[in-house]
Amino acid sequence: MYRYRPDEIDRERAHYQALKQVTETGRGDVDVNRIGNLGELAFETFCREYLPVEMWHWENDEAMRFCNPESFSSHDFEIFGYTVDVKTSRDVSAFLPTSLYDADPDDDIIVMAWHRDNEDALMLLGWVRTRTLESKVTAEAEYDGDSPSKLDHLSVRPMNELIDLGPNTAHMNQRPSSPFVPGDRVIKAGEDEPSVGVVIDVLPPEHEANIMGQTMEGEAIQVTFPSRLDAGPGDWRTIHPAKLASYCDDQDIKCYTYKHTNLDVAPNPYVAGDRVIKTSHDDPDVAIVIGQHNGDVRVAYEGQLEDEVSPDELPDYCDSNALSLYSYTADELAFVGVE
Repeated sequence: MYRYRPDEIDRERAHYQALKQVTETGRGDVDVNRIGNLGELAFETFCREYLPVEMWHWENDEAMRFCNPESFSSHDFEIFGYTVDVKTSRDVSAFLPTSLYDADPDDDIIVMAWHRDNEDALMLLGWVRTRTLESKVTAEAEYDGDSPSKLDHLSVRPMNELIDLGPNTAHMNQRPSSPFVPGDRVIKAGEDEPSVGVVIDVLPPEHEANIMGQTMEGEAIQVTFPSRLDAGPGDWRTIHPAKLASYCDDQDIKCYTYKHTNLDVAPNPYVAGDRVIKTSHDDPDVAIVIGQHNGDVRVAYEGQLEDEVSPDELPDYCDSNALSLYSYTADELAFVGVE
């Protein structure tokens, strides 16, 4: 068995996709869909570590990253040519042979994932062939007596035995090695005066990204720039980082692909329009970044701005209204988090 602990990006994407699935298609329940999404993410993580990426496919991969409704498919994964459906439940009785078979008699394999009440961890209990379930259900109907049993049999095989269905391979560990996550502020490595970019998405390492017609070797990072995001219809700073890929896709905001080794974390990540606080203050007021000067970050406190001003117009607005500006080093500031 394996324990999977979703991170913040996983949880947010699982929930938001479930929400869009229900509101846009009218099918399902948000809580049920979210839990099902987490079960798929748990199994995708297992596949990435133990099965060769060329031999499995997750149907919901792109839809999850873009937080779009899941396209209808009778199964969640294809592995070694088998169709696989992931069943996620808090109620272990959902994994009884009859329950599993009645719910899904058509796929080749069913994977069982149990989740905690607060959904902070899931357990991959194991898997079973549907034809094994069929035999078990038939046998139970034929031989079980009328008196209820105190011991129920779950037709579960250990997760690792999935490897035996495919070619003889060594332990596969194909987790992404990129240190970046959506929302990170980055710069292009090696440039003297690099522009600060925003990580929109981290593509799985098996995705072959193309840059100017050339296949890129290494993990691809999708990046866009604050000026492009500022030109969009919404306030991107209030959008959870997990939804930035969905936002850019919906609004046709141009993104750029970089090899992850060609990017560095931005040492001074602040750009005009960012909401920040001074970390040394006990009860800090929110300030708005106006720009940078001699390596320091120039800010005006939010209470000084009486109008909504676009980031590119902030310097002129502050000048024409004679607002007091304050300069701090990047180390003295922190972003105001997304609520």
